Amino acid sequence: MGLCDGLSHCKLALVFAVVMDLLGGTALLVGVFARLETKGQDYGDMLVYTGALFVVASLAGWVLWYSGNIEGLTSKKELGHISSAVDRLARNLSRKIHSYRNHF
Repeated sequence: MGLCDGLSHCKLALVFAVVMDLLGGTALLVGVFARLETKGQDYGDMLVYTGALFVVASLAGWVLWYSGNIEGLTSKKELGHISSAVDRLARNLSRKIHSYRNHF
């Protein structure tokens, strides 16, 4: 068993989310607690807003990672329903991403 076996798929999205969280949290804390004044200009607010934007951007990474690791869902076709165009499109896109990921 490897170190990352529990992470399964979409490791790049996980790395993106963690890095953005770390950058955002650091920028928020520095902006709140450090005195960043140069020639009468306070730069703390800029770091607080930038940190918040990094944390919001990390949410995209978390959603991609979580949705990429969902397994065990049955399709409508397996349940006896006619598959819709959206299901076919999602299935084809998922297969292309999976086959592209297996090449590297």
